[in-house]
Amino acid sequence: MSKRPAAFLDRDGTIMRDASYVRNPNDVELLPGAADAIRRLNDRGVPVIVITNQSGIARGWLTEADYETVRDRLNDLLAAEGAHVEATYMCPHHPDFTGPCDCRKPGTALYRQAIAEHDLDPTQSVFVGDRWRDVEPASVLGGLGIMLDVESTPAADLERAHTNSVPIARSLGEAIDKFFAVLPAPGHS
Repeated sequence: MSKRPAAFLDRDGTIMRDASYVRNPNDVELLPGAADAIRRLNDRGVPVIVITNQSGIARGWLTEADYETVRDRLNDLLAAEGAHVEATYMCPHHPDFTGPCDCRKPGTALYRQAIAEHDLDPTQSVFVGDRWRDVEPASVLGGLGIMLDVESTPAADLERAHTNSVPIARSLGEAIDKFFAVLPAPGHS
């Protein structure tokens, strides 16, 4: 079996509204068009892998159980719109509280784990998020990084994307359109 392209997506600010350390599942709000973009990836057979930093756990602001209920709520909202995430990988660390780790983005440990576990080809994949740390792994692993220019995106991150010639999109849907424009058609290499 040949390796598959994937869509590596950030969670907060990319799929759902970034409400800072969300711990209550009732606070989960899908961003406009996010479910449709994920459903289009699903329809094309592209696995959607969420990679998320959750430093609020290290800071003591939420528990892993809180994180799981929020993740489940997000998955339920996506399912209600006919979309699904194949897998989610989460880093609960923060260097100021737990010391350095390889799984906190822009570190690539969680990406490498997903690539191995799901037989993915990172060089044919897309890496999308509202922060530079979400797209930087594309430069290490290969593939296409696309920075979102949304409410939660810092101006410095947009400038870095411009400087590094990283494509910018105003929504997850637009990012997926850019990805589909360079993705080989199904059944072709």
